[in-house]
This record gives sequence, structure tokens and C-alpha cells, in this order.
Amino acid sequence: MVLPRIGQTVVVEVPATTANLGPGFDCLGVALDLNNRFVMRRIEGGGERFELIIEGSEGSHLRGGPENLVYRAAQRVWKAAGLEPVALEARVRLAVPPARGLGSSATAIVAGLIGANALVGEPLNKEKLLELAIDIEGHPDNVVPSLLGGLCMTAKAASQRWRVVRCEWMNSVKIVVAIPSIRLSTSEARRAMPKAIPVSDAVVNLGALTLLLQGLRTGNGDLISDGMHDRLHEPYRWRLIKGGDQVKRAAMGAGAWGCAISGAGPSVLALCRESNGITVSRAMVKAWEAAGVASRAPVLNVQITGSHWQPANDE
Repeated sequence: MVLPRIGQTVVVEVPATTANLGPGFDCLGVALDLNNRFVMRRIEGGGERFELIIEGSEGSHLRGGPENLVYRAAQRVWKAAGLEPVALEARVRLAVPPARGLGSSATAIVAGLIGANALVGEPLNKEKLLELAIDIEGHPDNVVPSLLGGLCMTAKAASQRWRVVRCEWMNSVKIVVAIPSIRLSTSEARRAMPKAIPVSDAVVNLGALTLLLQGLRTGNGDLISDGMHDRLHEPYRWRLIKGGDQVKRAAMGAGAWGCAISGAGPSVLALCRESNGITVSRAMVKAWEAAGVASRAPVLNVQITGSHWQPANDE
């Protein structure tokens, strides 16, 4: 375990995620086959120097510096490993647009952790990286599947350890994510929620989550349809998303089994059979267009391998 030399480079690929899927608020998330690519390189300078280079227009508002999430995560790795921080550069190819409910901040955190750990010889195991990721993000639903891949249910056990259960997802269940040009911050979406909910709403969510997980495991569309209902957060968030209700109705009318806000929004997630994917996608884009919002709606699969890195000393 040594400090990286000047110019030492690693490439980290981190998938987008969609969280909650309706009733799984702050505990359920799935990785999508849509990756951000981070090329991380040690550069000259002190431990407070972090340079950020964004490829593409989506992240033009993002900035480098010591408060950047990538660098904050890297600092946590070095501190845990007992090492002094070093100056870094990150060149990022963004496929996951920020502030759309697709785990963009989670990709930054996970990339910083994995990249920094790789640059110093991987002193921290995956369980420790997972713990750091959840601590930085504040909740596990995005960072866990972003790191591990697949559909993940994460809960803090009575032992106070974070426990992760990898849940099954039938390949026949496809994911349509309608991504609008508008943005919505996670903090704004959280402020819209009440500080307390009725017990009856919590009970409904527990039942719905059980149905949803069984539907995803078996590919049973009826169970997915009955399971993708939420009373904890979605009733308070749909009003924040311009045209969101119309997009949901369009997806269901086009044959989707279920529809939910992706993470904190404003992207909208629909689950359907493979043969309906393009039809559902077109209906969602058309509905947003009618509301005056440009969007795209890729049909995606679950990304099962999670994040990974490789050396790139020739870059």
C-alpha cells in the first residue's frame, strides 16, 4: 500500500441506478445498463487539489475542488487507509444525467471510493467501501446497487450492520426510463414529504413491496402491477414533476405493468414485457412532449456486474 505516482491512472465504470421502484423507499434499488466512466489520475499538487473535466453538456454546471463528491469519497478512502491525500484529476464521460433521479451522485461517490482505493493498492475491502458509500450518501438505495449491481434490498440489522440482499430479477421484465430535460434536486423532493405517516400507509407499503419482489423474481406482471404502489413518498412528489401524471397514464395505457418515480425524480420508470418496451417508450415521450417537456426514454436491462476498475497507465 503506497501512494500512487504522478500520472498513475485508473478507469472506473459505474452504472446508473433507479431507487424505490414505488414501495421500496430508501431501501430498494437496481443498477441499469447505463454507465458513467471516470478516468482518475494522480496529478501534481497538494491534497486539496481536485480537477474535474466533464465530457458532454449535461454536467457543465459541475465543478472540481475539495467539496466535489468524487474527491470527498476519495478522501474517505485515504483516511480509512491511514494515508495522506493526494491531488487528483477526474475526466468523466457522463451517460447518467445529474438531478434526474438516476443515481448520478451515487456514481460520483462510488467512483471516488473505487478509484482512490485502486490507486493505493486496494487496502479496503468491498464491505468497507459499501459502508463508506452509505455514510456519504446518507441512504443505501442508490449506492449499493451502483457498487454491487443487480436488484438490492439494503437494511440496517439489529446488529447495526448494513445487510444487503441481492434479489432476483427475471430477464423478461424490461425497464423503460423516461428522462426529461427538466431537473429536480433530491433535497427538494425530500422536503415535499411529511415528517410522519399513518401506520395504515406503512402497512400498505410492506404488502406492496412483497408483491413487487415476487413479481420481479417470477416475471409475473400482475404481481408487479399490484406491487408498484406507494403511500410513503410518491403521493407528495408527483406534483413536483411537470407532466408526470400524464406520463404515468400514458405508460400504463401503452401496456406497462407498473409505473413509478425513479428515485427522487423527475425521471419516470415503467416496467413492462420486452415486446411492449418500444411502445411504452414512445407513449411516455409523447406525453411529456404534450406537456412541453423534451425527453428520451431508453429501454434498459438490469446491470448485474456493478462497478469495476482497470488500470490505464497509457491514457
